[in-house]
Amino acid sequence: MNETLVVIVRGIIAFFSLLIFARLLGKQQISQLTFFDYVLGITIGSIAATLTTELNSRAWVHFVGLVVWTIAVLALQLISENWRYASKYVDGEPVAVVMNGKIMEDAMKKARYRASDLMEQLRDKGVFDLNEVEFAILETNGQLSVLKKPQFQPVTPLHMNVPSIPNGMGTELIYDGQIVKQNLKDLSLTEEWLDSQLTTKGINNVSEVFLATITPSGSFFVDTYIDRLKRLTDISDYPGPN
Repeated sequence: MNETLVVIVRGIIAFFSLLIFARLLGKQQISQLTFFDYVLGITIGSIAATLTTELNSRAWVHFVGLVVWTIAVLALQLISENWRYASKYVDGEPVAVVMNGKIMEDAMKKARYRASDLMEQLRDKGVFDLNEVEFAILETNGQLSVLKKPQFQPVTPLHMNVPSIPNGMGTELIYDGQIVKQNLKDLSLTEEWLDSQLTTKGINNVSEVFLATITPSGSFFVDTYIDRLKRLTDISDYPGPN
């Protein structure tokens, strides 16, 4: 059989096998990717790649290897879910690297976690001053969870005893220049109301709108087709401050 055709057939087999096995393994492999999960993912992917391109050996051998590794991962997941000790051994445990505002040097050394790693991940969380940190936990997937000291936490309506209105998820009213009539109907809104909202924003035609949404709290958002507007080529064309 032609080598190109063999690779195509093997590639299709490997692709759908990986798709099925990935579905079996679930989203945990993505959402909570530990180091062990990372190694398993690379190994299974390598076997699938070998199944596709290693023409000197039979495809069946690689396919069996793929099945064995997938079953092993599934079995390990089941054991970890039902036996906490196994879960601790395979995935590890969260490590407190900052506790009560103090850096836990011994815990960091045991986890092979450097001070530079701590500072980097704190900056990623928007924390640039260690004085703001009450607790910092290094999770099993390598992410850092941070709890700021009370005086550095943002003020919420609850702290100020102010009633809050949930925003909820925005509902599309206009999509790609077309009114989503069913959504208007579900929200008991009319096209006349929608036209009035667009007019207040200086929009005369629905076809000018790329996307328009509204939240349960009544927040109305409109985005127009920017590329349909006049291109400003001279600095004098730009509007100045109001």
